[in-house]
Amino acid sequence: MPVEFISAVHTDSAASGPAAASRTGFDPDHLRRYARTLDDGGFDHTLVAYHSASPDAFQVAQFVATHTERIRPILAHRPGVVFPTHAARALATLDQISDGRLTVHIISGGSDEEQRREGDYLGKAERYERSDEYIQILRKVWQADGPVSHEGKHFTFEGYYSDVKPVNGLVPISVGGSSQDAYRVGGQQGDIFGLWGEPLKETAEQIAAVNAVADATGRPRPRIWVSFRPIIAPTDELAWEKAHRTLGVLKDQARNTELLRHYRTTGRPANVGSQRLLDIAERGEVHDRCLWTAPAVATNAAGASTALVGSPETVAKALLDYVDIGCDLLSVRGYDPLNDAIDYARHVLPLVRQELAHRATTQAA
Repeated sequence: MPVEFISAVHTDSAASGPAAASRTGFDPDHLRRYARTLDDGGFDHTLVAYHSASPDAFQVAQFVATHTERIRPILAHRPGVVFPTHAARALATLDQISDGRLTVHIISGGSDEEQRREGDYLGKAERYERSDEYIQILRKVWQADGPVSHEGKHFTFEGYYSDVKPVNGLVPISVGGSSQDAYRVGGQQGDIFGLWGEPLKETAEQIAAVNAVADATGRPRPRIWVSFRPIIAPTDELAWEKAHRTLGVLKDQARNTELLRHYRTTGRPANVGSQRLLDIAERGEVHDRCLWTAPAVATNAAGASTALVGSPETVAKALLDYVDIGCDLLSVRGYDPLNDAIDYARHVLPLVRQELAHRATTQAA
């Protein structure tokens, strides 16, 4: 499979600088411009994130699909909120609207506190168990020629059938996480598996864990998606100056309880992915070629938060390091989202693609 690039749309023009973590509203004009910028800039996918306080992800994904030509929305979806039969029909409808461009990213939930905001009181292990069952139901409904029934631990229904099916029969399913439960569900069920940006050694270990599960179950290994927040400038020196300015803004945001009131959870993060980022940060601020962990500390590792810092050439080489260990979906979205997306499209994506094309030509020769 070719190496592809992922970004993430933002719905609010007020969130166009480093304060984007607030995500406080919905601006259709800004979202339209943002989606078209990604489409025109050569990104292959864009994440439509999910949070209990943010604009509805289904509707945002539909908006993106109808205002773009080629980019593929990756819809983050939380299984505890919508019954799987309804989700199967809604996802198939959205896939039809997008002419088969949809991917769904199943998020089991890393924070009990956040899950309870929407009435979900299952523990983490049970949430992953539910996600496994949920994915099975989605595929069962999409592939059914007639009514289907299901009796499981988390869901039971009888005689369900949907007239609408995905364009290509199934919608690709992504799973993410850094726990053993995540590896198990991702290896057994995922077409794609998502990781946050860790050092190369740790990333390779996680890929091996997911692949081992897939191999044991006799299914294809999922494609690996790895996420970074690159900070680029014409030279490495200028990029590091920019990085420290960005870090100052992130620290100011972290102290602003009003800005992040709906998105903050208390104490050390409950999810393993965030814990791993903070533990890696304790071992060092810079890893490998240019992986910077300070933003993870400043944000309490709230999501994908590690940065690749340097010139476009340095960051492109760092991304290729991850390609070399098995990552073929590269998520690059910045702390200044729209402006960074424009810069990545102009200066980073072409360098990575040029090197990959050169490698392919060399191998063919």
